[in-house]
Amino acid sequence: MNCKELKSFLDEKVILYNNPYFIESDPVQIPHLFTQKEDIEIAGFLSATIAWGNRKMIIKNAHKMINLMGNAPYDFVMSHSENDLERLEQFVHRTFNGGDFFTFTKGLQNIYKNHNGLEKVFALNQGTDNLQKSIHEFKKLFFEIPHQNRTQKHISDPLNNSAAKRINMFLRWMVRQDNKGVDLGIWKSISPSLLSCPLDVHSGNVARKLGLLNRKQNDGKALAELDKNLRHLDPIDPVKYDFALFGLGVFEGF
Repeated sequence: MNCKELKSFLDEKVILYNNPYFIESDPVQIPHLFTQKEDIEIAGFLSATIAWGNRKMIIKNAHKMINLMGNAPYDFVMSHSENDLERLEQFVHRTFNGGDFFTFTKGLQNIYKNHNGLEKVFALNQGTDNLQKSIHEFKKLFFEIPHQNRTQKHISDPLNNSAAKRINMFLRWMVRQDNKGVDLGIWKSISPSLLSCPLDVHSGNVARKLGLLNRKQNDGKALAELDKNLRHLDPIDPVKYDFALFGLGVFEGF
């Protein structure tokens, strides 16, 4: 396919998958449970953090996280007692355990109490081309509280050549102005043009088959290559093509 044909093909797949039916089998359904901005942010951040492995298990455990927070994530983050935190110890999703959940709760409290919230932190350090430095600076602030070193692995750093798939997915949910009702688009201080594709096995394999990606590893350099090509197809809303790449890989076995 030439560039025009490829864009037309992918635009059709975006229409096919970027609709409310996508929510039923995706962890984006968790932040959709809420209406308050801070609840949406925290529910989205925690759900994206554990978004690796079996999708049904991700969704099940994301619901469990929210239930452990009394179905009021912002209130829990800001007003929890030490006894409240004890019940988090029972949580586990793959390598993310109760101790990590405890630290993430404290980290989020610090972000909201001392740094004006998640949107402010990410907006403060946004670059002119992408949000990779924003993610890097966010991670530093998030872990300025006492924590176990092992917990840091649950937030990737793109400046260490990570594709940072999960946090880029979270940012897509929060920033992308989606008129189809999937991405929430509640952050207005960051342009969707700066978003990066949540690069994983599925989207990476499809991107290579379509000639959008040559690098074999799904790392930060591969993400930069994919971002460049997706921005060429649509400089205003490049990550809409995540729906096409992911849908082709997961639902069509492309």
